Amino acid sequence: MVEDWEPFRKFVCSLLRKRPEFAIVGEVTDGLEAVHQVQQLQPDLILLDIGLPSLNGIEAARRIRKLSPESKILFASQQSSTDVVAEALGTGAQGYVVKTDAASELLGAASAVLRGERFVGRRFSGDKFVGASHPVFGPKLSALPSNDGQRSHCENPR
Repeated sequence: MVEDWEPFRKFVCSLLRKRPEFAIVGEVTDGLEAVHQVQQLQPDLILLDIGLPSLNGIEAARRIRKLSPESKILFASQQSSTDVVAEALGTGAQGYVVKTDAASELLGAASAVLRGERFVGRRFSGDKFVGASHPVFGPKLSALPSNDGQRSHCENPR
């Protein structure tokens, strides 16, 4: 999970704790650190904000795609401009959720993205984005794979 705003990180962790199939193996607060952690961890799914210190989420996603092409990227950002969403998805990311919609869409978005589907939040369903999804939960998912089989307790591992 890559998020610099602690209250939102805690909120996402509380959502993910409700689903035993999700495991958080790393949390970072800036884009450059995210690139380094992803290279080491090679996670299945990266939840990525756009407005990050040191390296914004769009540029971090571009670098991550090169370092970990199998990892799927789901943006969770306060940005709701269709131009920003298009740019985010243009990095190779598979999903986009606006933070204010995260309570109702984030778990479904993570599930869809891990199944290989594109997820674009409902607020964009009338826009140029094709394949906007609705929350559907798969039977066996892992938000971020753990090399040692252990789950994080949603704490920053620094």
